[in-house]
Amino acid sequence: MLAFLLFSCSPEKESPKIMLTTPIDNILVEKAKRQMHLRNGDVVVKSYRISLGKNPVGAKVKSGDNKTPEGNYTIERHNPKSIFHLSLRISYPNAEQIKAAKEGNYEPGGDIMIHGYPNKIPAFLFKFWHKWKDWTAGCIAVTNDEIEEIYNAVKDGTPITILP
Repeated sequence: MLAFLLFSCSPEKESPKIMLTTPIDNILVEKAKRQMHLRNGDVVVKSYRISLGKNPVGAKVKSGDNKTPEGNYTIERHNPKSIFHLSLRISYPNAEQIKAAKEGNYEPGGDIMIHGYPNKIPAFLFKFWHKWKDWTAGCIAVTNDEIEEIYNAVKDGTPITILP
């Protein structure tokens, strides 16, 4: 038990800050595999282990369903003042999803991001949880070191495909 506590509460090791030198022109997310791939064409430049919404199976339909969207979107903008350690906004919902929500008289939700850990919780406390549990409200989460790398490598307008 002591070893578990020491492991799970040990400070997150600072890894060397590596800048990706290959341009990233698309992102592929495989929800079932909990993987996100930064790509140049069909070539995977870097892959990450991700956490998803707390109810990860199936596509996001409405606000509060805790699902991560599925489909084709773009990275809309970088947010350096996020409540998480940096974030990249994904263009969910699209026009078709907004129309379906209006017709179904529900809110489609929004503010879907790729982000790091919550700013109000020390990273070393979140490290263990992140590796084993889907914990977001529908976003795609990576570690703080990883979001820094992704934030610098991905440009606004980059296409992102999210597969089941």
